[in-house]
Amino acid sequence: MTSDNVLETLKAQPFAIELEPSHITRLASMGKVARFGPDHVIFKEGELTDKFYLIVSGTVALEMLLPEMNRARSVLRVQRLGPGDGLGWSAALVGRGKHFQARALDNVEALVFEGAEVLEACRQDASFGFAFMVRLLDVVSKRLQATRVQLVDMHSPVARQAGI
Repeated sequence: MTSDNVLETLKAQPFAIELEPSHITRLASMGKVARFGPDHVIFKEGELTDKFYLIVSGTVALEMLLPEMNRARSVLRVQRLGPGDGLGWSAALVGRGKHFQARALDNVEALVFEGAEVLEACRQDASFGFAFMVRLLDVVSKRLQATRVQLVDMHSPVARQAGI
């Protein structure tokens, strides 16, 4: 994928479903292509980065770093994301750190958007801003549900028997 076809790629993303054509065009004008190789850390938990990503191909693990145990740092995989998923939603909260670590599990291609630029577009066009934020809330909602499922799983009798 090249920068020239960001618009066509964005149109195919679930994030853009039901967006007005002018909103898709506006968002696409802010998008760039990003590529990450296997095991590349896209962003770290707590890192102040203002980028929002829509995965086009490949798989990304969202992880939480757990406190050190026996000198080894444990990682809890909260969610596995693939094509059509968004990550880095906290870019809409400029100046706030990321809640998870994102790591490419294989070759990943994504559309990337600068949070400050998208927020400015939201401020300039309330219709675009509302549509974008509704979709961003969907990303947040899915992330909260995935985290909830992980927490419940950790406290299941099976997990306790396994020593998790």
